[in-house]
Amino acid sequence: MAFDLQFAPILAHTPALLDAFWLTLKLSFGAVFLGCALGLLASTARIMLPRYSRWLVDLYVETIRNTPLLVQLYIIFFALPVVGIRLSAVYAGLLALTINLGAYSTEIFRAGIESIHRSQIEAGMSLSLTRWQVFMHIMLKPAVARIWPSLVSQIILTMLGSSICSFISVQEISGEAYTIQSLTYRSFEIYIVASLMYLALSLLLKGMLTVLGHYLFTPRRQRRTWWPAGTAQKRISS
Repeated sequence: MAFDLQFAPILAHTPALLDAFWLTLKLSFGAVFLGCALGLLASTARIMLPRYSRWLVDLYVETIRNTPLLVQLYIIFFALPVVGIRLSAVYAGLLALTINLGAYSTEIFRAGIESIHRSQIEAGMSLSLTRWQVFMHIMLKPAVARIWPSLVSQIILTMLGSSICSFISVQEISGEAYTIQSLTYRSFEIYIVASLMYLALSLLLKGMLTVLGHYLFTPRRQRRTWWPAGTAQKRISS
């Protein structure tokens, strides 16, 4: 059985695909920024708040991590209007991705914070640092450095999970791919293109976060290893 790939009908919809790519990018970066901030805030609350009030954070984390993201999206988009809270499809998708990433990043941040040895904390307290200063300067930065690869993986999974927003008619990559498929009947071709777009976005996001982690957590002396051979000597001699 012969099969002929025809990408010309797909390329005719290039502007729509680029708009979908841009929308996916905005959804992903918005969810990453807000979700990581929410996770850091929740993990901080576990440490700074009294013990009896931590059950609120635990309830949030366990509820979100043990329910499907699609169900959470449907609750936000379809159920909240019943109580008078109406959101557009894009903002409902952004909120669902933020809440979901926030729960997972809370556990990731918690694991990193708990990996800091107790002796380091006691050393900071012995220097008359406040509890907040100990948390910010002794616990947080080393903790984030240790969990950075796991956090990057979760961020990429969140970006890929943005495809479920197509279920509420958000025209991101998956939603636009379904629309183009219904117009051209070229299912194989459009989903090849969509896969390549997701792959490009994943590699872009991974590369950006890897470089960011390198400059945030690598000592300045070791950053010279990123320069090509001989470049560091030329910079010194100049």
